[in-house]
Amino acid sequence: MNGTTTTAAAAMATDHLSIRPSILYFGTPVALVTTENSDGTANLAPVSSAWALGHTIVLGLGAESRTATNLAERPELVVNLPAPDLWAAVERLAPLTGADPVPAAKRGVYRHEADKFAAAGLHPQGSEAVGPPRVAECPLQLEAAVRSLTPAGPEEGFRIVECDVVRIHASASVVIPGTQHIDPTAWSPLIYNFRHYFGLGRPELGHGFRSQTAGSQA
Repeated sequence: MNGTTTTAAAAMATDHLSIRPSILYFGTPVALVTTENSDGTANLAPVSSAWALGHTIVLGLGAESRTATNLAERPELVVNLPAPDLWAAVERLAPLTGADPVPAAKRGVYRHEADKFAAAGLHPQGSEAVGPPRVAECPLQLEAAVRSLTPAGPEEGFRIVECDVVRIHASASVVIPGTQHIDPTAWSPLIYNFRHYFGLGRPELGHGFRSQTAGSQA
């Protein structure tokens, strides 16, 4: 290593540590996913692994979850996105499972609950293009159909679900009037940050160069 490279490396020295955290929820949005049970009732489950690309939504689900089972048999769902003030309702759902009996891996931590809407204090709202209901309290509701459901890995115990969004509902309070655009100054997702709940909580820092809503609220 020459002197210039050594000097540059020294200048870039940081206090980073090599760590092995148990989870990697590094600030991800929370989703409430509704699916249909075999008896026609609705299952409602919080999901902390969700991302979107275009009109495709990708979810990560526990392989033994009622949601994964339902989607394998009835491939329709609604991805409901709660605002930060719904965090307590999300947490009320967290220790519940629609699976009965409770899967061995969940026993001692989770308990079975048939009516999760009631347990969470939330209300179902009829969907337009899919069978499962929407969550009335959520400002954004994405009706979707499963495109594929695959194992995440031989030892992961998860399923990766790719979904096509077929209909989008947004509360008028988060839509820029007269447009098809979500107002990013009005909409704030509930964020799951290393198992703690957060809202965005900070003023806007700026906008991306492809923004179609820049300056709309000026």
